[in-house]
Amino acid sequence: MHRLKTRAQFQAALAGGTIARTAHFALHRVVLAAAASDHQPGPGPLPFVQGPQALFAQPGIWLGAMVPKRWARRAVTRNAIKRQIYSVAPEFEGRMQEAAHVVRLRAAFDRKQFISPSSEVLKKAVRAELQQLFARAARSAGPASGAVPQEPGV
Repeated sequence: MHRLKTRAQFQAALAGGTIARTAHFALHRVVLAAAASDHQPGPGPLPFVQGPQALFAQPGIWLGAMVPKRWARRAVTRNAIKRQIYSVAPEFEGRMQEAAHVVRLRAAFDRKQFISPSSEVLKKAVRAELQQLFARAARSAGPASGAVPQEPGV
């Protein structure tokens, strides 16, 4: 699993659309075209790649985490949430589509309920919600995730 690093990579993944949501998180995805990664080096001109595929040189699953200050004021909290995102994602790597994904925090965790900025209670709540988010995304991935499509009426 590769990590998104540049602003352009994050923008491309966010432009792909939301595929799953929970109370605090949204998962965005842009599918990468296989044609860009299937080019064999050799004689002749290189293919001109335009759009999101130009940003993702290596094939595979790309992941980024966006935790804005607006929703997590303390740096300790933002870093703890990002660590949870990057630790939960590999559990679902086998069910994720080859694409660029961004997990975005879209609402604040209640500071009255989670008083400490990096408590175990907060980490467990974040982890549980992230597992729910990735499970929803895996269900919505369709045939590319290994699920067998069923015909209507069967």
